[in-house]
Amino acid sequence: MMDFLSIDFGAFIAKGGVLVIPILICSVLAFAIFLERLIYYARMKSRGTGLAQSVVRLLAQEKDEEALNTAAQSRSPMGRVLARAIDAKACDRETLETVIVNATEEEVKDLSTHIQTLATIGNIAPLLGLLGTVIGMIKAFMVIQEMGGKVNASVLAGGIWEAMLTTALGLAVALPTMVAHSYLIGRVDRYEARLQSGSVAFIKHIGQQHNRR
Repeated sequence: MMDFLSIDFGAFIAKGGVLVIPILICSVLAFAIFLERLIYYARMKSRGTGLAQSVVRLLAQEKDEEALNTAAQSRSPMGRVLARAIDAKACDRETLETVIVNATEEEVKDLSTHIQTLATIGNIAPLLGLLGTVIGMIKAFMVIQEMGGKVNASVLAGGIWEAMLTTALGLAVALPTMVAHSYLIGRVDRYEARLQSGSVAFIKHIGQQHNRR
């Protein structure tokens, strides 16, 4: 039985062939995107917490300018949506809702930046691995042909496991990448729900103001 603790992983990976390089690049890129998005979402969450309630409270006190400054200075998706909503609050309800929907869609698009790249990596990595395996098997059969069919079993087995190595690496990259993609999509969906909740609170407040008039 192979002792995996004693494996020289540099030599082990080198045996996989040239396609190991793009697979490893995919893994590094996927990790970088995942880490960058986690940091970005953490910053946006802390900036936007309780913002909708604060803005609505200021508007209820007829401090429109202060409410606009509070929203704009938060530098968060919620703040940008509310700032555009405040600018359009004098418009009719249909126009106001259109402005809010468009602003929300823009923020969700920004929150989703690079996430599709993760899905692409998750799809490409196993295909690169499969391609490496096919190339490796072709080489193995070429050796069989060159040796006139008189092939040493150990040589043939070694060529096959080297060919399968790229598929294993491709799957090892693809699986966590797809998990990361699903997790980030969930984070975006939750943030979109928060944006919609804040927008509803704003629209309700504006509707109450109009009813009083």
